[in-house]
Amino acid sequence: TVADYWFSHYSHNSGLDCKHCSKAQRQKCKENYLYTECPKAIKLESLDKPIIDSEGHTTELGELIADDKALDLEAWVDARTFLLGFPQRLLAIAHKLENGDVLTPYDRLYLCRFRKREQKALFQ
Repeated sequence: TVADYWFSHYSHNSGLDCKHCSKAQRQKCKENYLYTECPKAIKLESLDKPIIDSEGHTTELGELIADDKALDLEAWVDARTFLLGFPQRLLAIAHKLENGDVLTPYDRLYLCRFRKREQKALFQ
């Protein structure tokens, strides 16, 4: 039936089907034939869609997506500056973890204390 087609269509394309809707919503869709306008369906945007920024310039949505391979020089300089002032013992522990080496009990204690000290309080 037509309803089965739309159920499977939205199930495949948006991860939703009419099982997620209330009985009243399903009845409304059936009466008004609103299967193509499912209120819970995820609306997809085109990457070619023009976006206007705060300065009035028009850019395509696809150009605003961050490139994983782009080099962020500011973050790189900040990281180098951060590592210069970072405790050397903690760097050694990080290298051990990266290499898959087992931490000594003292290393675990040091790491735990550092994490507790640096953890930001959620409530004040």
